[in-house]
Amino acid sequence: MSNDPLPSLPNSSVGHGFVSWLRSVAPYIHAFRNQTFVIAFPGELVAEGRLESLVHDVALLQAMGMRIVLAYGSRPQVEEQLRLRRLEDQYSQGMRITDPAALECAKEAAGELRLDIEAAFSAGLPNTPMGNSRIRIISGNFVTARPVGIVDGIDFQHTGLVRKIETDSIQQALKGGSIVLVPPLGFSPTGDAFNLSLEDVAASLAVALDADKLIFLVPDGAVPRDQTLPLSEISEEAAEGLLAKGVLSEQASFTLSHGLRACRGGVERAHVVPYEPDGSLLLELFTHDGVGVMLVEETLEALRPATVDDVAAIVSLIEPLEADGTLAPRGRSAVEREIDRFTVIEHDGVIFGCAALYTFEGSPMGELGCLMVRPDTREKGDGERLLKSIEHQARQAGLRALFVLTTRTTHWFLKRGFQPAQVDELPEVRKSLYNRDRKSQVLIKTL
Repeated sequence: MSNDPLPSLPNSSVGHGFVSWLRSVAPYIHAFRNQTFVIAFPGELVAEGRLESLVHDVALLQAMGMRIVLAYGSRPQVEEQLRLRRLEDQYSQGMRITDPAALECAKEAAGELRLDIEAAFSAGLPNTPMGNSRIRIISGNFVTARPVGIVDGIDFQHTGLVRKIETDSIQQALKGGSIVLVPPLGFSPTGDAFNLSLEDVAASLAVALDADKLIFLVPDGAVPRDQTLPLSEISEEAAEGLLAKGVLSEQASFTLSHGLRACRGGVERAHVVPYEPDGSLLLELFTHDGVGVMLVEETLEALRPATVDDVAAIVSLIEPLEADGTLAPRGRSAVEREIDRFTVIEHDGVIFGCAALYTFEGSPMGELGCLMVRPDTREKGDGERLLKSIEHQARQAGLRALFVLTTRTTHWFLKRGFQPAQVDELPEVRKSLYNRDRKSQVLIKTL
């Protein structure tokens, strides 16, 4: 046992809440282990003094088994270098025109940022989030670039685009347990250096590495919004429509278009996350709705029949309710035998709710059983969706009514059309199995 002091919990209720929360994020940790995440953050994040918090969160992700590639931007740092040298910033078509003097500023800014980032990951003071961490940062000439060239009569000089990513070298570093750090610079086979956009580098890295996630950390104003409303999830098709509307800010449009490019290139998920909230990276990854926008091929929330692979997740959902008496005890073996009766609702591969439909030979009435939704998502309407799915299945099976036995959720079912009934109204088989010690309320809904 370690002799290092651990953070104390003020009271038992706080301790219980911490344990419940930690258990609730376990499915995400299992799902994300050994996955490759490309995380891109702009120079503004560093300029605003948020680097240390980000490093703490990234270090935690790596400790949980995720393979991390970091891409960083340097726009404000380059602008500061130009001001110090009394040089003008030149832009055209949203891109910096990088003349030789601006290229030197870009090199200096990228180099200083790299040292600051490496220093932050090297911290390891006791009683801090970096305590006992031993993180290696690998950086190098992983990006081969080409010049943008002359566009509409404008020579962009040393502004470039990504031509190729040295994936083998990056994969080797990731397998060795290192975090890979990639600057916004690329190099040509002739030895020339080019200034690159963070978004181009990050999207190219994600596609080349076949990453599981591409995460853009951006200022709040660069998060895509439709009619001033925040989005939590958007399909590729919807993203295309949003871009076509022209309602997004220039930065939001630029970032979303590169996220869309990555998804089209095979990346499973692209996230655009505001960096201002403390811990926003963790909140995006380990909470149901996150704090940013997740771009996916199609909606991730799925209502589907359960399979035997879902047994463990269903058991973990219903065990707390069995323990407090809300649900009658079933046990893992019973769930496994009855798995074909279950429907589950999942989001991004994590199961958040379940319900089961039981039928009785010769009876026009079915039973809704084991309706359960995780506490942190009960206000999202998942219980309603599961109920409607079971009702639809019952109608498809030719049933004319649905009943439920409940001890604590009577009001919820009454609001959804169920009516109080007597035990004698149940199918004969179910009536004989009724546990009178539980005194469950019988509710019936006509379909």
